[in-house]
Amino acid sequence: MNSEPRHVPGIVDILGFGGGLLEYRASLLAGKGFAVMALAYYNYEDLPKAPENFHLEYFEEAVNYLLSHPQVKGPGVGLLGISKGGDLCLCMASFLKGITASVIINGSVINAVGDLHYKGETLPAVGLHLNRIKVTKDGLADFSRVANNPVEGSFQKSFIPLERAESPFLFLVGQDDCIFNSEFYANEASKRLQAHGKEKPQIICYPAAGHYIEPPYFPLCRASLSILFSRPAIWGGEPRAHAMAQVDAWKQLQIFFHKHLGGGKGIIPPKVRSFTGLCGIPGAN
Repeated sequence: MNSEPRHVPGIVDILGFGGGLLEYRASLLAGKGFAVMALAYYNYEDLPKAPENFHLEYFEEAVNYLLSHPQVKGPGVGLLGISKGGDLCLCMASFLKGITASVIINGSVINAVGDLHYKGETLPAVGLHLNRIKVTKDGLADFSRVANNPVEGSFQKSFIPLERAESPFLFLVGQDDCIFNSEFYANEASKRLQAHGKEKPQIICYPAAGHYIEPPYFPLCRASLSILFSRPAIWGGEPRAHAMAQVDAWKQLQIFFHKHLGGGKGIIPPKVRSFTGLCGIPGAN
C-alpha cells in the first residue's frame, strides 16, 4: 500500500501455479494508487503444499479483510489474476460479494486442477489429457490443448458460472500462449456472458505474446520447468512483441481498475500502440 494516508481502491492479486507468496506485481501496482494484497494459495506457511482442492471461503476471507481495511475505498474490490490465478479470480467474482472489477491475464474459464468448494457447492476440475501435449523440436512441452473442452458434454460442469458475477471483466490475452488456450477461453467467456444478458467483457489480444504477461520491462521467460507437470514447458512469446504487450497490458489494467474502482487517474506508463483487435471470433470482443 502507498504510504500516503488516504482512501484508495483495493485489489487482490493472485498469481499462477508457482506456489508461495510473490509480491513484486502487487508492490508495483501499489505505487499506482491502489491498496494491493498479494494472496498465496498453496505452498506457503500453513497453506496446503499442493494445489489439490480449493475452498473459496479462504479467498472470501481475503476479500473481506481488504474491504475492512481503513485505507481501502469501497464498496468493492478488484481482482487481478494470471494463469491459475485467473480462473480463481473468475470463481471469486462468480460466487462472492464485494467484487467490483476483474482483470484476467491468460486465464481459463474452466476450473483447472483441483475441485473448488464453496458453501455446499462443488465445481469439479476439468479433466486433462496429457496425450494432447505437443512437443517442440527442442523437447519443450506445449500444454495449451490438454484440457477438455468446457462446452462439450459433461465437461460443462467445470465451466465457471461467471454469469453470476456482478463485476465487469477485462481479459488480456497472449495469442502465443502455450499453457492455456487463452484466446478460446476469453471468447467463450464473452459468449456465455452475453447469452445470459450480461455486459460483454473487454478483450484485448496481443499477437506473439506468450503466457506470462508480466509488468513492463520484465524479461521474457519463453521456457522453463513446469512445476505442475514436472517437465520442461514452453510458455510462448516473441521477445519484442511480448515486451510491447507487457507495457500496454500494464497500462490497460490500471485504466480499467481506476474506471471501475474509482480513485484518481493514477500513474499510467508511457504510451504504446494499443492492441484492440478481436480475438478469433467475430463479435466476441
